[in-house]
Amino acid sequence: MTDSPRGRHAAGPAQAGPVALGAHHDGSALYVPPGTPSLGDVVPVRVRVPGDGPAPEVRVRVVEDGEPRVYEARADGGDGHERWFTADVPVTNPVTSYRFLLAGEGVPGGQAWLNGEGTVARDVPDAADFRLSVHAPGPEWARDAVVYQVFPDRFARSTGHDGPPAGPLPDWALPAAWDDEPIGGGPGTGTQLYGGDLAGIEARLDHLQRLGVDTLYLTPVFEGRSNHRYDARTFDHVDPLLGGDAAFASLAQALHGRGMRLVGDLTTNHTGDAHDWFRRAVEDPAAEERAFYYWRDEDPGYVGWLGHASLPKLNHHAPALADRLFGGPDSVVGRYLTEPFRMDGWRVDVANMTGRQGADDLTHAVAARMRAAMEQLSPDAVLIAEHFHDAGADLRAGGWHGTMNYSAFTRPVWTWLVDPESAADVRFVELPVGVPRRSGGAAVAAMREFGAAVPWSVTTRQWNLLGSHDTARLRTIVGTRERVEVGAGLLLTYPGTPVLFAGDEGGVTGRNGEHARVPMPWADIDAGGGDRWDAATFDVYRSLIALRRSSRALREGGLRWVLAEDDAVAYLRETPDERVLVLAARAPWSGAVLPGHLLAPGEAPANLYGGADLPVGADGLHLPGDGPGVQVWRLA
Repeated sequence: MTDSPRGRHAAGPAQAGPVALGAHHDGSALYVPPGTPSLGDVVPVRVRVPGDGPAPEVRVRVVEDGEPRVYEARADGGDGHERWFTADVPVTNPVTSYRFLLAGEGVPGGQAWLNGEGTVARDVPDAADFRLSVHAPGPEWARDAVVYQVFPDRFARSTGHDGPPAGPLPDWALPAAWDDEPIGGGPGTGTQLYGGDLAGIEARLDHLQRLGVDTLYLTPVFEGRSNHRYDARTFDHVDPLLGGDAAFASLAQALHGRGMRLVGDLTTNHTGDAHDWFRRAVEDPAAEERAFYYWRDEDPGYVGWLGHASLPKLNHHAPALADRLFGGPDSVVGRYLTEPFRMDGWRVDVANMTGRQGADDLTHAVAARMRAAMEQLSPDAVLIAEHFHDAGADLRAGGWHGTMNYSAFTRPVWTWLVDPESAADVRFVELPVGVPRRSGGAAVAAMREFGAAVPWSVTTRQWNLLGSHDTARLRTIVGTRERVEVGAGLLLTYPGTPVLFAGDEGGVTGRNGEHARVPMPWADIDAGGGDRWDAATFDVYRSLIALRRSSRALREGGLRWVLAEDDAVAYLRETPDERVLVLAARAPWSGAVLPGHLLAPGEAPANLYGGADLPVGADGLHLPGDGPGVQVWRLA
């Protein structure tokens, strides 16, 4: 009995053969009742185990007030292929962890644990336990959304001209023509100004709707002294270079009029050194704003984020800072969630460092304050954190609804699909090394390990992405249109909220975050394709987004890995009324056979994407060895 999908890490050709499916549990509706439990509730959780061989003994281990307790599970139906057991989990703590103990003749070693990483025949720490949380998840729309990220300076100009931006420009700006290549490092990286604006975005909303996305996420729109605007000079108004408050309100109203949503971007970790709060703090040591920042004796006299003097760090011990940021409809957070903007949520920059400085660790308190303020003003708003590494502890505290999911999605997918030649000068997200090429088994193991660290209610709201304004472009990482399609197939069929960085849908390239902030090539887009726009890639994304919208299982179903070969991975997305099989291959492989009982009796697999039928033999479902490509079938 094993829940680990078949996989090999050694080199050499795989041999086609049957795949044995093992015990499984996740937080979806097949296994855990829908809804958010309360303290004191007893939640029945279900687990499936193979039906061949002797029935195992099944128990659940629950950590209550720091002490493990073990409870018997009861048999709960099944057939000749699988058995079900149900166990009761008392919700003793706000986040209650549990895992299953399997024992008996057919269990590896006679005794094993089942947790979020699979079946393990040894003792394991609690880090990968399943979790029930009394903290309500993000809004339902956020789970079903497809998000489109726009870097405002590089999306579209309302003026329509292609030369350097016209009109008065700030003294920091380095004007660029729309076709100029972005500076990827060194002088001018943060000051190269293309002149995209909010009215330009509004004029191009048809593009977003044709693609099928329904939520627009904008990097900061506050006035700053850079093209990225993470060095805000004020939170009181929208940058006049982008069109100001009126243009932002017009864009928000246009989106809402189309049934779309808008998410903004806020730095709760720092401001710019030209920010009005910081200037008052510097000029008047008695000013209320003085307590908003960290001060030191060494130059420049204050703490800058990661040593950057242009980005003074906020000190969240100051009660007045919490009021300014989160204190009702007139606060920074509140002002943009209410009319005339009525934003639908916030993404928080550098959330993992917010409130953390030396001995201070106020991150969870800041997240809880921000969430509470948002729930008062806009109960259906989403709160997403930027976090590049292990966010498990931060996502169990009832603050952020989810993160930009680099660790459990972006990084593993990159390592599996990377083309070492195309990505020769690409760094591995925030690391000073190249992107390693790893097997499907290694990628799946990373996805499971990081994913197991958070409750399922968070997993379904994680912002999964293949790249962002802070990374290289997917096309540069993987090298070919075909492997872009494989990445997009994973993105649009995996649990969580898919996020696209504007331009990825047309195969735009870029070797790092700054170089990847490429202006949208509207001349080629309007012409139906060209040197800078791959219309076939756009059709891939459009079709996969439509597929996701057509399937309840792909939006809210559980995740059961069934295969992890060097060059191919496969998983099931399942709800009580639908089972969908996803197969992704980075290269041709030998194929495999899945158990035939996965197919509904009397039915044939329905081809949802990829064009190939799924052959059914007497021995089971024959996964084809084609590649690279992604294929999706409905089995039941």
